[in-house]
Amino acid sequence: MRIEHLAIWTKNLEKMKDFYCRYFNATAGNKYFNQIKNFESYFLSFENEIRLELMQMPGIPDSKNDSSKQFKGLIHFAISTGSKEKVDELTMRFRQDGFTVVDGPRWTGDGYYESVVLDPEQNRIEITI
Repeated sequence: MRIEHLAIWTKNLEKMKDFYCRYFNATAGNKYFNQIKNFESYFLSFENEIRLELMQMPGIPDSKNDSSKQFKGLIHFAISTGSKEKVDELTMRFRQDGFTVVDGPRWTGDGYYESVVLDPEQNRIEITI
């Protein structure tokens, strides 16, 4: 078994699509629109065949999670860059472009090299080797 895809409700579907395509080399599929539900989505594909679904629909309430704190439930997902140097480069690029770097880059106690950043809608992304 494997994770096929993860999904994120968004406020700004196009901005989020552009973010993941620009910084993580995702490829966006065609935009899906369900006229009855006023639901829109994109599936973004990554090199390893795992996909991220970005979804937007009126009436979905904001999350009550605080991006600076951690709560029970899904808190982040990790994207592997393939090397320590790429983690460093991407983290520096996020800083230069004004995104929040929550932590790192650093070696963790369990042997991961990682940094944690926030996407435009404050979702945590762990960038790792």
